[in-house]
Amino acid sequence: MKTTFALTAFIMCTFMSHAQQEQQKQDLDTIVVASTRINLPFKENSRTINIISAEAIKNSAANNIADLLQQVAGIDVRRRGTAGSQADLYIRGGSFDQTLLLIDGVKMNDVQTGHHTMNAALPIEVIERIEIIKGPAARIFGQNAFNGAINIVTKKVLNNTVSVKAETGSFGQLNAGVTIATDLENSSHIVHVDKMSSAGYRYNTDYDNSNFFVKSVFNKDKKAIEMIATFQERKFGANGFYARESGTDQYEETQNSLIAFSTQFKTENLTIKPRIYWKRNQDEYVYLRNDPTVYRNLHISNKIGAEVNGSYRSKAGITGFGIDMSEDFITSNNLGDRDRFMTTLFLEHKFKALDNKLDITPGVAVTYFSDFDFYAFPGLDVGYKISDAVKAYGNIGYTYRIPTYTDLFYNDPSTAGNPDLEVEEAFAQEIGIKYFSPRFSGSVAVYNRDAQNLIDFIRPNTTETVYTATNITEVNTKGFEVDAAYNFKLNTFNQTLAVGYNFLEDDILNQNKELSRYSLNTLKHHFTTRLSTQLFKNVSHNIIYKHAQRTTGDSYNVWDASLVVNVKQLEFTVTASNIFNADYIEAGFVPMPPSNILFGMRYSLN
Repeated sequence: MKTTFALTAFIMCTFMSHAQQEQQKQDLDTIVVASTRINLPFKENSRTINIISAEAIKNSAANNIADLLQQVAGIDVRRRGTAGSQADLYIRGGSFDQTLLLIDGVKMNDVQTGHHTMNAALPIEVIERIEIIKGPAARIFGQNAFNGAINIVTKKVLNNTVSVKAETGSFGQLNAGVTIATDLENSSHIVHVDKMSSAGYRYNTDYDNSNFFVKSVFNKDKKAIEMIATFQERKFGANGFYARESGTDQYEETQNSLIAFSTQFKTENLTIKPRIYWKRNQDEYVYLRNDPTVYRNLHISNKIGAEVNGSYRSKAGITGFGIDMSEDFITSNNLGDRDRFMTTLFLEHKFKALDNKLDITPGVAVTYFSDFDFYAFPGLDVGYKISDAVKAYGNIGYTYRIPTYTDLFYNDPSTAGNPDLEVEEAFAQEIGIKYFSPRFSGSVAVYNRDAQNLIDFIRPNTTETVYTATNITEVNTKGFEVDAAYNFKLNTFNQTLAVGYNFLEDDILNQNKELSRYSLNTLKHHFTTRLSTQLFKNVSHNIIYKHAQRTTGDSYNVWDASLVVNVKQLEFTVTASNIFNADYIEAGFVPMPPSNILFGMRYSLN
C-alpha cells in the first residue's frame, strides 16, 4: 500500500467529519492528563499526546498491551511472540532503551536493559486509559523518556463487582481470569488474577504467563492512601529470539513486580503528592532449553524509590515541582553486582497571556547519577488557542539517556559491552495543530531530532563476529504524523472511525549500516485504522488495519477483527488476528503468527 492511500484516508475522514452535525459524548473534554505535575485537561496540553480510553481498549480487538499499542501511529512495538511474552517498545524511532513506561506515574525503567520494559505491562482488564506522550519528555519524567513516555492509568476502585473470563483458540491457547472489586466503608479494592498459555504457533514458541494485580484505597474518608501491587511472570520458548537464527532452542523466564504507596495533600492553591515504591525484575535465559549448562544468564534488578511532586497556583500561573530519588541494584552472573543512585529535581511554570489564549511552559529537570555525574534537560512548550476547537502548539527540548548495564558490561561470544560509553543526547523540536469537536478530533505534527552518541553494537568489519557497544557519531530523525477520529450514528447506535499515519526518516551519519547489530530499522511509513460499529443493540464488531513499511523496504499489511455479543450478564467474543495470513517479521529472525482465532466468554455480576 502506498503512502498516498494513508493520506487519502485521512482527508476522506476529515471531509466526513463535516457531513453531519449530531452531538455525541466526547470523553476527551473531561480527561485530565495524570502523567504531568501540572494537571491539565487533555485539550489544553501543548504537546502531542494520544489517549487510549477504556472504550477504545474494548474496541481494539487486542488481548494485551503490546498488540494494543501497535494500533497507534508512531508507536513501533516489535514482538518476538504472542501474548506480549517478549516485545520491544519504540516511539518515533530510536531504540527500545529510549522509551519510558509508567504505571500510575511510577517509572518502570530497568537498569539492566530496555528489553524488559514491556515485562511490566498490565492486563487490559485493569486499565482505565493509556496516555502516550510523544517527543522529548526528559524534563517531565527524567532521562529514560528520550523519545517519549507511556503512562498506564489503572482503573479507579469500582462498586462491588465480579467478572470471570475464559478463552480458547488457535495454537492451543487457554486463557482464564477473574476480577473482583469491592467497596467497603473506609476502603476499596480491586483484585485481578489471570493465566494465559499456548502450545505455540511453531516449534519452541509455547508460553505460560501469569498476571496478578491489586489496587486498594485505605482511609478513603479522610486522608486516602492508595496502594498498587503487581506481579507478572512469563515463561516462554524463544525460538530465534536472540543471538542467531539457528538458536531454535532458546528459553526465557521473566518476573516483574511493583508495590507503591501514594497519597495527596491539597489546599486551595497547593497540591503535594508523595509516593514510595519498590520495583523488581528477574530474567533467566538459557541458550539450550534442555541443557542450561551450555549457556545461562540470570539477572535480578531492584529499584527502590521515593518521590514528591506538587503544583502551586498563583496569579502568575501554575508552578510544577518535584524530586525523585531512587537506587538501582543488580545481581547478575554476567553483569556482576552493581548499584546506581539517582536524584532528579523537576521545575516548570505555566504562564498564560492574551486573554488566556497563549500558554508558555518552560521547564527543566536536573539529574545526578552516582556513576555519570550531573545532567540537565531543559525544555519549552508553547500553545496558542485559535478557537475553542483549534489549538496550535510547539515544543523544544534536550534529552539524555545514560547507558544500561547491558550496554556497559554485557559479554558473550558475539557481544562485548563498553564501560567507556558516553551518554546519549539529543535536541528535539516539534510543531503541531489540534482540532476538537463532539464529532471529530484530529491532529497534525511535524518533528525533528538531532542526536549524538547514540549507542549501538558495532563490529569493525564484516568478517568480525564480535559486536562492541559503541557511540554512533550523529543521527538525524525527522517526520510528521496525523491522527483523526470521527464519531457518527447509524440507527441510533454509536460508530467510530479512527485513522493515524506517521512518516519517519532517520539518517545514521558517518555510519556503515552493515556493521551495526541494531542499525535503525524504523517504521518509515506506519498507517493504522480502526472501524468500530454497532448495528444491533447487543452486537458490535471492530475491524483494525495496520500497514507498515520499514527503512529496509520490508512492508506488510495486517488485518484484525473482533465480534462482541452481549446477552444480559454474559459477553461472548470472537477475535481474529492476521486474518489474511500476512507473512512478516517485526524483530530479528522471528516470523509472526499466521492467521488465528480466539473465542471468549465473560460473566459479570454487579
